[in-house]
Amino acid sequence: MSTPSVEITDQGLADAAASLVEKLVGDQAASKLAAGDPTLWGPDAEPEASKRLAWTHLHETSRPLVDELAALRRELHDDGVDRVVLAGMGGSSLAPEVICATRSGTDVGGEFPLVVLDTTDPGQVSDALAGDLSRTVLVVSSKSGGTVETDSQRRIFAQVFEANGIDAGSRMVAVTDPGTGLGDLARDQGFRRLVEADPGVGGRYSALTAFGLVPSALAGVDVGALLDEAAEAAPAFAQDASDNPAIVLAAAMAAAHAAGAEKVVLADTGSGLVGFGNWAEQLIAESTGKQGTGLLPVVVENAEAPGFADAGPDATPVALGPAQGGARMSVTGSLGGQFLLWETAVALAGRLLGINPFDQPDVESAKQATRDLLTEVGSGGSSGSAEGDAPVLTDGPVEVRAAGSADQASWLGSPATLGAALQALVDATPDAGYIAIQAYLDRLDDASFATLRPELASITGLQVTFGWGPRFLHSTGQYHKGGHQNGAFLQVTGSVADDLAIPGQPFSFGTLEHAQARGDAGVLAAPKNGGTARPVLRLHLADRAAGLVALANAVREVSR
Repeated sequence: MSTPSVEITDQGLADAAASLVEKLVGDQAASKLAAGDPTLWGPDAEPEASKRLAWTHLHETSRPLVDELAALRRELHDDGVDRVVLAGMGGSSLAPEVICATRSGTDVGGEFPLVVLDTTDPGQVSDALAGDLSRTVLVVSSKSGGTVETDSQRRIFAQVFEANGIDAGSRMVAVTDPGTGLGDLARDQGFRRLVEADPGVGGRYSALTAFGLVPSALAGVDVGALLDEAAEAAPAFAQDASDNPAIVLAAAMAAAHAAGAEKVVLADTGSGLVGFGNWAEQLIAESTGKQGTGLLPVVVENAEAPGFADAGPDATPVALGPAQGGARMSVTGSLGGQFLLWETAVALAGRLLGINPFDQPDVESAKQATRDLLTEVGSGGSSGSAEGDAPVLTDGPVEVRAAGSADQASWLGSPATLGAALQALVDATPDAGYIAIQAYLDRLDDASFATLRPELASITGLQVTFGWGPRFLHSTGQYHKGGHQNGAFLQVTGSVADDLAIPGQPFSFGTLEHAQARGDAGVLAAPKNGGTARPVLRLHLADRAAGLVALANAVREVSR
């Protein structure tokens, strides 16, 4: 095991962070956090913080789960059940994916021990259903118990289990907070197991709760060793000392933010933690991106990637592993230790930024917009479709639209080509702003769309993020709406060849996916707090494969 360490390799950043390190040490912030003091973030945050600090001791309180989950795994294996599918979003899926990928030494595209279903794309859902159901257990994971994506996935798995002569309840394990509707359903329908998680932990801090441990343990991970790693690191993070890695990391991020570098660019440089940046992305963005401030995580491909090697003054490149390229900081250590390190550092950074790191005030707006569209669909309308309003332009397989009213979309003008529309989006991006690519597609079969991120970043010199929809709504979605208002948004949806009905609902997976896209686009395009509208370019691909080629070619026409 290795206790995490943080090294600031840029002397200017180290000097700027020194006074903030001293402040956190003088305030005894680390020891107070470890003791569960909810006053650290001010009186407005205290009611929420008082209910959200149990994560600081999960390496102790989650111990009883280790033997319980080992016994459940043996029980399932005795019944011939060894394929684990996880239905969950955000905090319910990101940590298990990292844990299983890291412990197995493979990425999601390889022989992955856990099938993560964090999508509403019909193709990806169909692929999960196509596995050997006779060997499958579905972990239904939702903190609130009412996550629409997770409930939809549960419904169709239950239907397909029963259609194949399998008792659905016997093949489902529910993970949820006490007192939720999912818990009631699990009891009523005789789920194989109901595991209630610690309600004193928010979703993005839940890696070492039942949400992270149940699917990981059922997939074969030694979760006791993961807790051991966190336990080894915990005493160092509770010390009010200038060499406390969590204090150093928090101070560095806050000092960079104060100097105008509100973006944190994460590149894996040999950490051994597969996909860790995707987990840290949610933690950082959702915890800090609010009240018009915050830290925007930008997960890139490697230390040579655009946005990292050539980062400007608006960004801080952080190596996850040994310092390489243009890294100004490096973070190393074990997986369990790093979960606790980043959670502690982000909570302390929230104190320095003057925000509450435990709420997510802007997440509900996109959910409500989606519900409104789905209600219209259920009453006979068509607003949940991808198309909705007429395109301003159709260029080959790509339909081009801008979100919002005519006034809000005036930045687009009257483009004659897809390339011209992309150029208009780039031109509308503020200096030192960012572009967020949001792909409401199949993140396995359509994985090549992710190549658009480094391509657009290289051409424009802007920081560019990439998120798969709708999972990014449970991650960076909070920052997009609540953080620094200097973003521009490129939303991509695709045609659905074979849609899937959602049992008991008046809408399909394809309709839900497109309603989520349109709902979020509308919220993003609307001015916030009297400010200006954010530019949102919506592209719908009538043919996904041809659309990618057309989009890649159009990106190469762009300049900055």
